[in-house]
Amino acid sequence: MRPVQSAAPPPPPSLVLRCLVLVLLCISPHCQAVQAENVTVLEGGTAQISCRLQNYDGSIVVIQNPRRQTLFFNGTRALKDDRYQMMLFTPRLVRITLTNVSVFDEGGYFCQLYTDATHHQVATLSVLVPPETPAVEVKQEAVEGGEVELTCVSPRSKPAAALRWMRNGKEIPGVVSQQDNGKTFSVSSTIRIPVERKDNGAALSCEAVHPALSGEKRVRHYRLDVYFAPTVRILPPSGILREGDSLSLTCSVTGNPLPRNIQWSKINDTLPERAEISGPNLQISRLSQSHNGTYLCQAQNNFGRAADHYTLLVYDNVSLATTAPPTPSTTQLITSHPAAPSFLTPSSASDPEDPSAVVETHSAVPYAVIGGVLALLVFTVICVLIVTIWCSVRQKGSYLTHEASGLDEHGEVQEAFLNGNDASQGKKEYLL
Repeated sequence: MRPVQSAAPPPPPSLVLRCLVLVLLCISPHCQAVQAENVTVLEGGTAQISCRLQNYDGSIVVIQNPRRQTLFFNGTRALKDDRYQMMLFTPRLVRITLTNVSVFDEGGYFCQLYTDATHHQVATLSVLVPPETPAVEVKQEAVEGGEVELTCVSPRSKPAAALRWMRNGKEIPGVVSQQDNGKTFSVSSTIRIPVERKDNGAALSCEAVHPALSGEKRVRHYRLDVYFAPTVRILPPSGILREGDSLSLTCSVTGNPLPRNIQWSKINDTLPERAEISGPNLQISRLSQSHNGTYLCQAQNNFGRAADHYTLLVYDNVSLATTAPPTPSTTQLITSHPAAPSFLTPSSASDPEDPSAVVETHSAVPYAVIGGVLALLVFTVICVLIVTIWCSVRQKGSYLTHEASGLDEHGEVQEAFLNGNDASQGKKEYLL
């Protein structure tokens, strides 16, 4: 027995119909036939529509558009549309071109051959519409601690373009929606991502993929713009400040948007007359001990405020000649209040009852030295007290012992006086 072979899949109906027409037309050796080829072209391009003839004997050849309007009659223009041009008319091939193709030109173009019976074939024109570079729409501002909603939009393509969001080489899943506009499609992809201060300036991209792009992509790049409250940091000078020196402080401020106004002040006092302010810089020339105090730098934007302060300690030249002074105290405190629209005031910065006030936390080396000396003195006093108490207790115990011995001797003498010789004899025995 022969092995059973599986049957081949049936040919498509269009091919069967075309072959049947050719067989019917070509029964005789002088039969005539026409064939048409399908065409795919990009919008705005040029399409070539060809009709192949077999055994052509000079019969009438007519080409019509999808609306059944006659374009050419035996090579002669019949429709006043300069976009159509007759490029070739031979007994074997008839070819026309259509320039600046639009989606409204697609459809079936008829190649008709008029013999004893009318025969025609249809060349289907398909128009592809590649997407433009997609656009990114932002629904609301991106604020630190919140979420941002981004929508990538491709307004027109055929067929519908495929969109995807990318960040650091990884795809971010989005919600895709598609709308049919008749001949074309519009597509959008929406993502929602949480944002922090560190995400400001992060790079994202939206890619559009389409068959008309031949493997290429249309990419729209986007950078996150995250708004956040400012941070403030005073850059202190190095070394020890003496009378007659100059002080230069720089207030380093960050924030989005960047604060435009930076305010310098002195807590519980006014700025010295010799203080000069230039943007974020504060300079005081010819320092003296009257300039000692805490200086405050403040900044704010629409999303919060912040402040930092610096404690100035100026030493006179006499004390420097006798003792080696410690390092001046500085502060490095940054505070941020994301919902407060007003600046800090010197009174609020020094008020311990205000929970939103700036709290002074700095390293004070002179106070640490003084504290160590005081601790040593307290420890010495405690040791002296302990030794004094111990000696007092010991002396008191010795006194009580001698006092008890004296009382015993007095009682024995009194007993001897009352009892005569017996007592004295008993005394002698006691003494022995």
